[in-house]
Amino acid sequence: MASALDEDTQQSLAAGRESAKAFLRSIQKDLQKVFVVFLLGFLGTFWALRTFVWEFLYTVTRSNMSPSVAAEADVIATTPFEVILLQAKIGLIVGAITALPALVYVSRTELRARGAWPQSPIPRWKLAGIALLGFGLFGVGVAYGVYAFFPIMFSFLAGFGLEAGIQPTYSIVMWTEFIVFLSLSFGLAGQMPLLITGLSYSGIVQYETFRDKWRYAVVAIFVFGAVFSPPDPFTQLMWAFPLVALYGFSLYLAKLVVTAQRSSDRIDVLGAARNHWNVVGGAAVLGGGLVYAFYEYGGRAAANGLLRLANSDWRFLEPGTGFGVDPATGLGIYAAAWALAAIAVATLWAVYADLDTTSPGYQYGDPTAVDIADLDAAGVRAAPDDVFAQMDEAESLGLAQAAMDDDDPEKAQAILDRYDAVADADGGDSGADGSADSGAGGSGGSGGAGGSGDDGLVGAMQDRTSRASTTFLSELTDGNEDEAEDDIGGYYTDLKFIFDSLRSRSFRLVAVFSAVMAAAFTWLYLGGLAAVRNDLERRVPAQIEGGINIITLHPVEALIFMVKFSLLLGVIAVFPVLLYYAWPALRERGFVAGRIYQVYLWAGALGAGMIGGFALGYAYIAPGLIGWLVTDAELANMVITYQVSDFLWLVIYTTIGIGFLADIPIAMLLLNNAGIPYRAFRERWREVLIGIMLVAAVFTPADVVTMLLATVPLMIAYGVGVGVLFVVTLGGRRDLSPPAEFVGR
Repeated sequence: MASALDEDTQQSLAAGRESAKAFLRSIQKDLQKVFVVFLLGFLGTFWALRTFVWEFLYTVTRSNMSPSVAAEADVIATTPFEVILLQAKIGLIVGAITALPALVYVSRTELRARGAWPQSPIPRWKLAGIALLGFGLFGVGVAYGVYAFFPIMFSFLAGFGLEAGIQPTYSIVMWTEFIVFLSLSFGLAGQMPLLITGLSYSGIVQYETFRDKWRYAVVAIFVFGAVFSPPDPFTQLMWAFPLVALYGFSLYLAKLVVTAQRSSDRIDVLGAARNHWNVVGGAAVLGGGLVYAFYEYGGRAAANGLLRLANSDWRFLEPGTGFGVDPATGLGIYAAAWALAAIAVATLWAVYADLDTTSPGYQYGDPTAVDIADLDAAGVRAAPDDVFAQMDEAESLGLAQAAMDDDDPEKAQAILDRYDAVADADGGDSGADGSADSGAGGSGGSGGAGGSGDDGLVGAMQDRTSRASTTFLSELTDGNEDEAEDDIGGYYTDLKFIFDSLRSRSFRLVAVFSAVMAAAFTWLYLGGLAAVRNDLERRVPAQIEGGINIITLHPVEALIFMVKFSLLLGVIAVFPVLLYYAWPALRERGFVAGRIYQVYLWAGALGAGMIGGFALGYAYIAPGLIGWLVTDAELANMVITYQVSDFLWLVIYTTIGIGFLADIPIAMLLLNNAGIPYRAFRERWREVLIGIMLVAAVFTPADVVTMLLATVPLMIAYGVGVGVLFVVTLGGRRDLSPPAEFVGR
């Protein structure tokens, strides 16, 4: 049997195995030392968790909660061996991390022999300085999360859960992982100055890239905070503002080291402070004056009042408290300290401001650092060849398209000309297929800056884009471009046509989706979740003393459910709008039959089925099923405690799920009216079954019984739809519409 790997790959793998064996043999005598380090890390972590870490984390969790909320919050173990297995798991991870530096150290000779270790010696004080800086930044990030972010976050989460009737009873595994992962994220975020500075200094990523793309970094920070922190604005700002400030400080450090690398004799801290003495002096007066005004003119009392309203134990004390000095002397110390801090910040700004005019790298730096997007057409023609030598055709097209979007066809033409010229000089083939000729039209009639030259430029860009897409299809079809569409299902052109027809409407689709999602989330967040839970509990037939106890095992479990439910409603709401805008393209490509007015029929029929099924489920099925489950548990003398996500998804399945089941036969009738014949539904039931099982496997809990509970009702509804179609179409002899074109493909 022939191997799936070619001979070169097999030889490379064999050489890698031999190299790994030789490497392990060479350090075999030192592996015992590495194992001892691992064992010490494992046992130390295990002991620390049992002795004080759990109590410390529990104290942090409850530290900012009001007494009433803290009395309800708890951390539980859901299985007998959960705690000890968690301790062992954390110990193994910490032990492996602890042993990694020791492994690298004992392997340094072998790594150097294999070229994986710097050949030139690096001073130990530099390595120690970098390591201390990294550990320090990591510690500052973790400390911020543990002492500032987590107390406020857990206070909000527990209070919100109790208002919604959900007990904040966290699983020790989920609670620990939540704290650990977020702490690690803050610790890694603290490495931002070191990372950006290192990348800039080494030239892997130019400093100018970090500087010019700061808007994207800010947006990414706020988006990450919106997704992974609670939805209240205060917590999101607590997440985002420190990271934005850290990014700005990272840019400052990166510019310092890059300037020092290019010309170290141009950095003059004292000279910069003298040049901007007025700013430095003003910052000192402002820093000290603000602190003085805060304590002398009611700022401390106002801040303490806000902290009291927020049920926080933090308070601003009188100046000098804890230092053994009177308030007046303490206020002077505070004002002087803040004035010095303001002087330091102002001096850093002064150095940064002077770098723009003193750094030779700013004027005569690395030619590849030139940003073509910031140049005009003349600047593009004068830019060094190295800039274009590092581009590929996709990048040149992107820059040219951006210039066209800015109504600057002359610059777009210049970019294509320079890219083609450099590629040809390097032996590239960018002009082999005529693209260079079309791009070089700048010197001819079609490449000018205006008139019909724009059409020639647009045609050249379209030819390049078409060539790139053809290459992609060729890769998918083993080089047979004529059969590309057949090889990928025969629908590539159709789907591209349909998506292109929706492109101009994408803003409206996103607006509808976002508006419905935001409205649903806001309603749930402002009390809808509690209203639904209380209403269902009142209408459950069984009378259970104390009601149904619903708990959240993960700190953000209720919020995650709210987001998922809001996404579901957004998808449902945007479907008729999407269908309305896509209908003309679907009809033109032969996927559906009939005029656009049928969209109203689809939306009305499916909406009526969904609303009717939801009303039936909410009024009878959901309360009846929950009541039966609760009664059964009560008769067995069980403690009735449901996890919030399981309980609420049960409600969704028995309300909106009933509406979805009702919509399946309705949708089959509508599809038959749009050109899908009865025989297609009858003969394709196996494919439908497989598709339903795949969806159920992904979107239901990881359990075969639950997957079957979701699959069986859907298949029953599909069978009902086939039966209804059999009656309506007279056994398939008279479909509601002739078969659509794509059915016969």
